Amino acid sequence: MDKFVITGGKKLSGTIEISGAKNASLALMPASILAHGKAKLFNTPELNDVFTMLKLMKHLGVEGSFSNHVMELDTSRINNLIAPYEHVKKMRASVYVLGPLLTKFGEAKVSLPGGCAWGPRPINLHLEGLKKMGAEIDLEEGYIIAKAKRLHGAKINFDVSSVGATGNLLMAAVLAKGTTVINNAAIEPEITNLVDYLIKMGAKIYGANTTCLTIEGVDELQPCSIETIPDRIEAGTMLIAAAITGGSITINNISSMLLEAVLSKLEDSGCTISSSSNRIELKAPDSSIKPKDVSTAAFPGFPTDMQAQWTAYMTLANGASTVTDTIYLDRFKHVPELQRLGADISVNENSAVIRGVKKLVGAKVMSTDLRASASLVLAGLAAKGKTEVLRVYHLDRGYQRIEEKLKALGADISRVEGTEY
Repeated sequence: MDKFVITGGKKLSGTIEISGAKNASLALMPASILAHGKAKLFNTPELNDVFTMLKLMKHLGVEGSFSNHVMELDTSRINNLIAPYEHVKKMRASVYVLGPLLTKFGEAKVSLPGGCAWGPRPINLHLEGLKKMGAEIDLEEGYIIAKAKRLHGAKINFDVSSVGATGNLLMAAVLAKGTTVINNAAIEPEITNLVDYLIKMGAKIYGANTTCLTIEGVDELQPCSIETIPDRIEAGTMLIAAAITGGSITINNISSMLLEAVLSKLEDSGCTISSSSNRIELKAPDSSIKPKDVSTAAFPGFPTDMQAQWTAYMTLANGASTVTDTIYLDRFKHVPELQRLGADISVNENSAVIRGVKKLVGAKVMSTDLRASASLVLAGLAAKGKTEVLRVYHLDRGYQRIEEKLKALGADISRVEGTEY
C-alpha cells in the first residue's frame, strides 16, 4: 500500500483546475443503463471509485472505455442482472445500479453495499421507495433481490433527504408507468447533473433544483452525452489547503454557487475570497485563523464531506470551535489521528470541540475513510516536520492525483509506492 510523505510548513500558492465530481460520475454511469446504445460522459475523473463502477458495469455486459477523461459506455449488450459482492463491497455507490436494472429489465440482484468504514448508512429509503413503485424486494444471503414486471408511479415522501435514495428512485421512475413524485428530494448539484442527463435522454422530469421532483414515466430513453460537473469537495479541500498553510489559490473552473456555505465559513475565519461564474480566489488570513463553528447540512448547507477538512483547519485557529455532523453521527475517525499531530479535540456523540493550538507536529498517521485521509493531508501540510499519511488508497477513491495538484501549489509531498507497514 502507498503512503504520502509530507514536509509541512510551506505556504501553498498558485492556480489549479478541479477534476470532475466523483459523486456525479457514480450516478451518471449507471444512469446510462436506462438507454440502449452508446453514451459519452465528459470530464469524468480518473478515480478508483470510477474504475470500480466501470468494472461493475462491464460485469453486467456494458462495453466501456475510458481515456482523456471521456467515458464511453455501450449498454446494448447487457446480459447480466447481478451486481456481485466482490464489486459492490468496495463502494456504496454501487447500489445505484439497482434502480436502472430493475426498471429497465424487470429484475436485479445487487449485493448490499460496502464502502468507507464509518457510520450506519442504511439503504432502507431506496428499498421502501421501490416497494411503493410496485417492486417485490427480498433480502437473501447479503443480496437485494428485486422484481417488477413494470414499476408504476408513486408518491414518495422521504423522512430525511437522501442523495443516494433520490438518485436511485429518480432513475427507477423515468421508465415506470405513470407519475412519480419525490418529496424532500435531495438538491445537491450531483443530483441536478443527473436530472439534466436524464432529461437529455428523453425523461420527463419537473422540479429540478427543488425538493419536489415530479417524474412522468416514458417507454424508452435514448443514449446521449453530458459533461460531469466539477467536484465541489475537491475544490473545498484545496481551498482549505491554501488557508491552513497561510497561502493563496485560484481555482479556474468552478462556480462559487457550488460552495457558498464553505466559502462563507472561510471568509468568517479571516480568508479573503473573490469569485466569478467560473473562478474562485482565496487568500489566507493575514494574522491568525478565527475559530468558527460548523454544523453540516444537506445542500446548500455545509457539506458533511467537508467536515473532516474543516476540523483539521480549526486545529490551528486562535480559540475554540465546534464541529457538528448532523448527517452522519459517527464520522470522527480522523480525530485520534489529528491528535497524534498535536491537535486538541474532544468528541461527544456527533460533535467535536476543537481548541486551537499554536502548531501541529508531524507524525505517522493512518485513516479509515476518504475524507479523513484528506484532513490528515491538510494537517500534515501545516505541521512542523515530516508527516506520513498511510493508506492513501482511500484518497485515490475520491481525489485524482491530489499529490500532483498540491505539488503544483508548492507543497513538499511525495507518494511512496508499495510501502509495507
